[in-house]
Amino acid sequence: LQSVGTGSYKLQHAFLFVLMGLPGYAYELIPIAALIGTIYVLAQLASRSEFTIMRVSGLSTRQAAAMLAQIGVLFALLTFVFGEYVAPRSTELGQKLKLGFKGAAVSQEFRSGLWAKDVIRDNGVSGNVIGTRFLNVREMRPTGELLKLRIYEFDRNFHLVNYIIADRADYSGNNTWTMQRVTESRFPQAASRDGARVLDLNTAVSTTQREVMPLVSEITPSILSVLFADPERMSAADLALYSKHLAENKQRTERYEIAYWRKVIYPFAVFVMMAVALPFAYLHFRTGGVSLKIFAGIMIGVSFQLINRLFSHIGMLNTWPPFATA
Repeated sequence: LQSVGTGSYKLQHAFLFVLMGLPGYAYELIPIAALIGTIYVLAQLASRSEFTIMRVSGLSTRQAAAMLAQIGVLFALLTFVFGEYVAPRSTELGQKLKLGFKGAAVSQEFRSGLWAKDVIRDNGVSGNVIGTRFLNVREMRPTGELLKLRIYEFDRNFHLVNYIIADRADYSGNNTWTMQRVTESRFPQAASRDGARVLDLNTAVSTTQREVMPLVSEITPSILSVLFADPERMSAADLALYSKHLAENKQRTERYEIAYWRKVIYPFAVFVMMAVALPFAYLHFRTGGVSLKIFAGIMIGVSFQLINRLFSHIGMLNTWPPFATA
């Protein structure tokens, strides 16, 4: 609500933004909904002695679990679809709509803007690594263009070899950005006694100005957008891509790897929740049975969510293996 009134962002846009976030909450609640629904159905069967008759007729616990698992497959698929496709897209669309109506640019909390690290290869994005690149972007528009870029390029020994300033960069596809109004400063290098390249102080720095200049980089708009996204709202595919990018640039990946494995494992929580609900069918309450069982199921579901989030933080703090943490 504090954003209402900024630019053309009005109350109806705030409602739309909240609406776009609902699939993310639905994704989190599907296993709990399956738990509560299963408890309710089994409690109803037990209260009318129907489940007792089914047991007397030869229904084993294993057969009952198999029947629940068949229904659980549908809920697991629904959880996967929401987590991998619906929730990430709706959340991203909501963020873009909000920023678009506010007329705001995306930037991190640093006063200097957004920072990202990249590697330089001798043949596009598939060659050998010949250096390291640091990108500083003052503003990133919701539509994907970058404003006020500063690029520092270093060789393998971390000697500064190139400094680029550009007013704007637009993504052209195939890992290529088109920079506009570019000033490029190259620092001359000379060989030292050990063969390494060092800055040659006897040669002037060459400066070139260009109207348009391409930049081949492993950093894409989808990777940049990750810097502002909550890992819990990202798809497993995006998390895997960004974790790989961080690993290649020797940056910490624990947070995104834990989120990735949680995304992979979470749909199977439906089967766990329905298995937890099965023992409720074997309990007998003559009065208030259904309400008490459903309340117990809600408490189990809430506890599951709290413990699930707690272990993510504990695992990251203690550097546990991401898969084991998830």
